[in-house]
Amino acid sequence: MLRGKMEEENDDCDGLVVRSATKVTAEIINAPSAARLRVIGRAGTGVDNVDVEAATRRGILVMNTPAGNSLSAAELTCGMILSLARQIPQAAASMKEGKWDRKKFMGMELQGKTLGILGLGRIGREVAVRMQAFGMKTVGYDPIILPEESAAFGVEQLPLEQIWPLCDFITVHTPLLPSTTGLLNDATFAQCRRGVQVVNCARGGIVDEGALLRALQSGQCGGAALDVFTEEPPKDRALVNHPNVISCPHLGASTREAQSRCGREIAMQLVDLAQGRALVGAVNGQALSSAYAPHTKPWIALASALGTLLHALTGQASGSVQCVTHGSALQKAAGYLTPAVAMGLLKETAAEVNLVNGMLLAEEAGLKVGSCPASLPVRLGALRQPGGHPVGCLLGIYLSWVVLSWHGLNPWLRDPAAAAIFPARTCGCTGAPLTLLPPIPMAGAGLPTASGSAGLGP
Repeated sequence: MLRGKMEEENDDCDGLVVRSATKVTAEIINAPSAARLRVIGRAGTGVDNVDVEAATRRGILVMNTPAGNSLSAAELTCGMILSLARQIPQAAASMKEGKWDRKKFMGMELQGKTLGILGLGRIGREVAVRMQAFGMKTVGYDPIILPEESAAFGVEQLPLEQIWPLCDFITVHTPLLPSTTGLLNDATFAQCRRGVQVVNCARGGIVDEGALLRALQSGQCGGAALDVFTEEPPKDRALVNHPNVISCPHLGASTREAQSRCGREIAMQLVDLAQGRALVGAVNGQALSSAYAPHTKPWIALASALGTLLHALTGQASGSVQCVTHGSALQKAAGYLTPAVAMGLLKETAAEVNLVNGMLLAEEAGLKVGSCPASLPVRLGALRQPGGHPVGCLLGIYLSWVVLSWHGLNPWLRDPAAAAIFPARTCGCTGAPLTLLPPIPMAGAGLPTASGSAGLGP
């Protein structure tokens, strides 16, 4: 349906905005009608409905609104925990059947209970803060969030093997990745406290549904609240129909506020992107996010130019390429420098290479592009800024026997007569001439090198 719509109306569109129900498949992305497509915006958090790999291959940026529905998803999770503790849905259904079963629906207090939170991002931390208000002790696990950071919002981080036996309730808030698929399974349920209550308002598949059903049947799991399923809607109704399971049809973001917020945020993100102000919510273009920062733009341009020049000098676009940086300003620059180098190396051979697909296309072409901060095998003392001050930052790339280095502080050379100066168009970098120096002998090097520098200023 979407493909037909695009073929009829959107063949001249540069951007596409969708919500969760719309599937953006590889067929749609690669259709002739999508030739101009440059960005896909997902009004929401998950991008399961977008073929991110196909978009990346074409150099199409995929964006989402990671914070847009965080509060709604967190509040639903808290509601699920309360519903499990007091069996509210089951009691309400019993009342509608004309019954008055006060003894059947004996619940538990949350005060003093331990809640395990797996995934301490935006939603996980909002759940923690809210459930602490009920007197719950919150422990958690997240491989990215630092323990000091989670301690600031009251969550003690522990290894997973210590979390399982501690918790009365466990809620998951991770993306669905190979490492998180089946995070709760037969083995982990066996390590849990008997009667543990499980909540999944994140992604179907994080909790192994077969293992969950077996744990419910044996009593190892006392109850489960599920807003998401591996298959939606679920054809196998065994979990949905279990008396100790509360289920919803994926309502995490289904509030008026979240829908309005996500729509507004994705629209603003696209406007900011089009006007070159900022890039927020990039799923597959983290390097592109850095391209909007004033202090990184010149380095990205230089890295791309070095890649182009390296390819021109060597005539090859395969092998191992090392992007090495010197100086504090480039210590964390690998995320945007390596894609830029890959883009420059492939510019002559790949028609649609950019910062989004540069690394993917490089890998497929047999190029391994890496990066690390190090002292380069060139004499930094030979490079001077106006006034004679030494150069602070330098960028170099290596392919086989060629070494190119480039710094960005308007250098003055001690011996400019020994240099060969090329116009900016030689390397595709506007506004900065390229200067190549003769090879600098190094003890035990054994291989010739070429080193160079270029000014960033006017």
